[in-house]
Amino acid sequence: MNTPVIKIENLVKRYHELVALDHFNLEIEEGEIFGLLGPNGSGKTTTINCILSLLSYDKGSIQVFGKEMHPDSYDIKRQIGVVMQNVAVFDELTVYENIDYFCGLYVKDKTLRKQYVEEAIDFVGLNEFRKFYPKKLSGGLLRRLNIACGIAHKPKLIFLDEPTVAVDPQSRNKILEGILELNRQGATIIYTSHYMEEVEQICTRIAIMDKGKNLAIGTKEELKQMIKKSEIISVDILDIAEEDINAIRKLPHVYDVIFANHQLQVLCSGGKHNLIRVLDYLQSRDLSFGRVYSELPTLNDVFLEITGKELRD
Repeated sequence: MNTPVIKIENLVKRYHELVALDHFNLEIEEGEIFGLLGPNGSGKTTTINCILSLLSYDKGSIQVFGKEMHPDSYDIKRQIGVVMQNVAVFDELTVYENIDYFCGLYVKDKTLRKQYVEEAIDFVGLNEFRKFYPKKLSGGLLRRLNIACGIAHKPKLIFLDEPTVAVDPQSRNKILEGILELNRQGATIIYTSHYMEEVEQICTRIAIMDKGKNLAIGTKEELKQMIKKSEIISVDILDIAEEDINAIRKLPHVYDVIFANHQLQVLCSGGKHNLIRVLDYLQSRDLSFGRVYSELPTLNDVFLEITGKELRD
């Protein structure tokens, strides 16, 4: 069996009375695009900082590429790229100079470094902007510069923390395509985002954490099987009596029915032919209705059911 790229065992991190990580366990295999999800304050950033040895921890172990990770593990750190949510570039350097500086932290050979910088500029599509200073770049271009600075040295393991936050759809699409290409080129990627549709689109496996614990882990299909909701049937209907709502609620596999704003929502857990049963009932009662559609649960449904719907700071 292959050695995991990252292996975390029983990780505990306390900030005084607050337990940020509570015997946290995680394994990430080579070649994955791994989604690390959780509400604000769940422990995602603490986990990443512990993996990178930017934070000490109270208990447990972290291995990266099969070796114990320590603050002075420079042989391991050279193989890691980090793109944090807050753009971290130098305002007084041009696009080219920024990428060259960060690449130079890892690659000392000038000829090779120049090649890597050119490839990074081409990769993120910043050829037209190589002489621009960061203040002249749009939000989307800044994000792409930030990514180029983090991946120019061709790391085997890349951390991407909210790389598409506050960018336009075109830039977001360009960034997501770039992430998939990095993965095709052999990089293992740890991806955090609050955009669930992005995580569904690109991640091979996903972990949902909260209160310092790993609550669920698996492919998006496996996670969706963990929750009660397996199908949502929506029917546009002008009005419906309470007795009919109660009767639909008693149909097989139905666990809740909601009627609001002239729309009937039937929430089902498991089973087949749920839509047919709902339509048969409505027709048997001679109820007029409009558009009808059935939806499978999304990753957002999974996230909310596992972590709860209360607002977080």
